[in-house]
Amino acid sequence: MKKHYKTIKFVFASALVGLVLTSFTSCGKRDQNSPGVEFMPDMYRSPSLENYSSHTIDGDTLNNAKQPVAGTVARGYLPYAYANTAEGYESAGLNLHNPYGSQQAAFEKDGEVLYGKFCVHCHGATGAGDGKVGGKLPGPPPAYNGTLKNLPEGKIFHTITYGKGTMGSHASQLTQEERWKLVFYVQKLQGPKEAASDSTKTVAAVTLTVAAKH
Repeated sequence: MKKHYKTIKFVFASALVGLVLTSFTSCGKRDQNSPGVEFMPDMYRSPSLENYSSHTIDGDTLNNAKQPVAGTVARGYLPYAYANTAEGYESAGLNLHNPYGSQQAAFEKDGEVLYGKFCVHCHGATGAGDGKVGGKLPGPPPAYNGTLKNLPEGKIFHTITYGKGTMGSHASQLTQEERWKLVFYVQKLQGPKEAASDSTKTVAAVTLTVAAKH
């Protein structure tokens, strides 16, 4: 029994000595920047995978984020029905209206905060297009109380969503509700709308006058 115990001790001691010697002899050959033996490297050296795809690693199939079921809409999200085209822009101006009209007072205050974070650097504090960044652009943004005074709410929302000219899209930074809050505040900067003239009626009146004289 004692002999068997001594044999086991000798084997373990030999293995330990061998391990130590191997460690010392390999130090000169090993990369000095190496962290040494890596324990479970797959835990901190994960492979780079593309989204919405499947990969087989060591016989295991890994599924990345899957595409949503066709035709489904995320909870709390409303699809935007107007395309990023000139026609979509005009259509939004005619048909798109702020769905939060009953909350204008509260939303307008929130819109002022959002304006200070996302818009003031180009459009200026009063919406005059005199922001510090806007002044360095090839064409500074037009004034809300000037050129854009009568811009309808639908076109304002459409522009924030898709961007227009030198202005980029803010859809990834602002939710739809936040964009409508901004619309409220921009409308405040626009001030009272000017009465839209009906060019059709004007032309018709001129035509009738000329016809009466003849």
